[in-house]
Amino acid sequence: MYQDILKKYHEDLEENNGQMIFRWEYFAAEDVAGHSKLDGKTRCMAILAVLLGCQGKEEFKRMLQVALDCGVSPVQAKEIVYQATAYLGMGRVAPFYKVVDKVFKKRNIVIADDRQTTTMEDRMRKGNDIQIAYFGEGMRDSWQKAPEATAHIQKWLAANCFGDYYTRAGLTDNQREMITFCFILGQGGCENQLRGHTNGNMNLGNDHAFLVDVISQCVPFIGYPRSLNALNVVNEIQKQREENK
Repeated sequence: MYQDILKKYHEDLEENNGQMIFRWEYFAAEDVAGHSKLDGKTRCMAILAVLLGCQGKEEFKRMLQVALDCGVSPVQAKEIVYQATAYLGMGRVAPFYKVVDKVFKKRNIVIADDRQTTTMEDRMRKGNDIQIAYFGEGMRDSWQKAPEATAHIQKWLAANCFGDYYTRAGLTDNQREMITFCFILGQGGCENQLRGHTNGNMNLGNDHAFLVDVISQCVPFIGYPRSLNALNVVNEIQKQREENK
């Protein structure tokens, strides 16, 4: 079924590239998805996030439609794009807002804009509470422990990155931390941040096997070099956690 859906939305590439696209579709749907223990929705959410990270706008449009056909809800798809703003910046994410809006319009999808759960007064506190839940008590009031020159960044991380995005309804904590891992994986060159969010994922129960599976599902869309770098990070963090038990 997945290969049929994948094929449906890649027909525009098949006319002049039939042999190669067949091999790619087989690899993505049979070799890769066939090896996975992820459910279809989780796989598609990871792929959408990694395509945002690598700026794969055309493929994102195709895979958004695959994702919707595979059970990812419109709210979940929209929230993936929203959260990408914190990790990729509006300069890189704005085109994807338009892609989602156009696909939704074509499918007659309308969703309410009502998922913000914080106020301007409590966003920092609630955002910091999520940081603590993901990364430990050491994150409590992190801006108070930071050097004066950079304390404002810690405030922004609590109030904006976590208070404006992670607190929103529509995705679970585990889903949000998983897609963040994929945003960073897709960008490449952000291994220090990937280490932090590998720990965050594992703290929430997205364990080593799960993250290896997520990386594996991204290989057809992001290629081998960034996937192998991410795999090295996940193995490194797993080893550290085992040694520190």
